[in-house]
Amino acid sequence: MASALIIIDMQQGSFTPDQPRHDAAGLVARLNELADRVRAAGGMVIFIQQDGPEGDPHHPSNPGWHLLPDLDVLPSDQIVRKTACDAFLYTELEGLLADCGIDRLIITGCATDYCVDTTVRSALARGYRTIAPADGHTTLDRPHLSALQIIAHHNAIWADFIAPGGPAEITACAAVDPS
Repeated sequence: MASALIIIDMQQGSFTPDQPRHDAAGLVARLNELADRVRAAGGMVIFIQQDGPEGDPHHPSNPGWHLLPDLDVLPSDQIVRKTACDAFLYTELEGLLADCGIDRLIITGCATDYCVDTTVRSALARGYRTIAPADGHTTLDRPHLSALQIIAHHNAIWADFIAPGGPAEITACAAVDPS
């Protein structure tokens, strides 16, 4: 079984002092460690970057578009650019996965309640065996819920999601078996 670690929108424009993400430094450390284990097991690491519209912090001409500097991005890693919450929608992701024989996805990143959620659901709908590490994604406090509540809610939903390949497997980053 070939695995890919999908790291979504870990871009500078989403991690600013006025928009603090839950446990951002801890998440980066966990993702770097998980990426090392996936690479060592022969899997691939794919960074997904949001291309925002003109004037958006994630527009490719703005500093916020760049990945966080503390992420370990290797030349062998893949970068897929997207323009919507779904990393599959109008991107090369599905073709890349097919070309590389990937049938298991480990989906992580930012933001739990937007791009991570949409991509997890899209992967499950496509029949991928999907792992969503419980501590592998983040968001910020919203007016209606705290970041911790949002993360817990989505972990519960994904674990019970009805899909062709079954629900997502929810486990800690450290417990993911990348082989």
